[in-house]
Amino acid sequence: MKIFVHAADARNFTTAGQQLGLSSSAIGKAIARLEEHLGVRLLHRSTRTVTLTPEGACFLERSRRILGEFEAAELEVTSTRETPRGTLRVSLPLAGMLMMPALTAFMQAYPAIELDLDFTDRLVDVIDEGFDAVIRAGDVRDSRLMTRTLGPFRLMLVCSPGYIERRGEPRSPDDLRHHSCLHHRYATSGKLERWPLLNDGEPVDVDLPRTAVANTIEPLIDMAAADLGIACLPDFAIREQLRSGRLQAVLAGHTWHEGTFRLLWPSSRHMSSKLRVFVDFMGETLLSE
Repeated sequence: MKIFVHAADARNFTTAGQQLGLSSSAIGKAIARLEEHLGVRLLHRSTRTVTLTPEGACFLERSRRILGEFEAAELEVTSTRETPRGTLRVSLPLAGMLMMPALTAFMQAYPAIELDLDFTDRLVDVIDEGFDAVIRAGDVRDSRLMTRTLGPFRLMLVCSPGYIERRGEPRSPDDLRHHSCLHHRYATSGKLERWPLLNDGEPVDVDLPRTAVANTIEPLIDMAAADLGIACLPDFAIREQLRSGRLQAVLAGHTWHEGTFRLLWPSSRHMSSKLRVFVDFMGETLLSE
């Protein structure tokens, strides 16, 4: 059953064999024995890939639940004596660099766990690329993955008090045409991130000046705090600047955006103690005030 789940997720016997330490022929023989026992075909084979039959898709979901219960039972009797340790490979968005205080605190709390962090806005394949977990914003629909909500965030327009003193405060989205605007460009697509502007409660597009553009968040924070313009930034990244007064919100009544950070991991993989403490720690720490 475990071999079947890995083969179905990987869509390739060779990849599944590498994950389990078996040859591709051993994977194929195990699947054939399972199909013979059940009396149905579970997978369609080709030279490059395998695909699920309708019966295979049904059996896959039940197999995942059964294996999950078995692995949970194993963890219950072993976790009390197991110290979380080993390498934890995690993919985070580029904005995840701003999560370093939480990640540093985790490393201090669990020194036996080695974090292998990959920062990218590319949509990684969690299973095929061998990640233990990924942190991403937005909805993720993949039946191969388990998920836990880490917390909400929102985008807000901010600038420094010095900028407002020098240039005045915008009172409507149209006023931004006459202000210095600092933009974030997505590193993967090259597109500018859209500012969530509202006019009379309706979304509105404004042709904003491009005073500066950066493909990471950190330079925009520094530029905004240095009186250079208005930036659209996630609230979790600028909490300290807002608390200290280095940045302040503008056009709060003319913006709306809510997002959610989620942590995801392969559903066919048992939740090891190192992953469990990582999920719990980040859920309690990452977006807390």
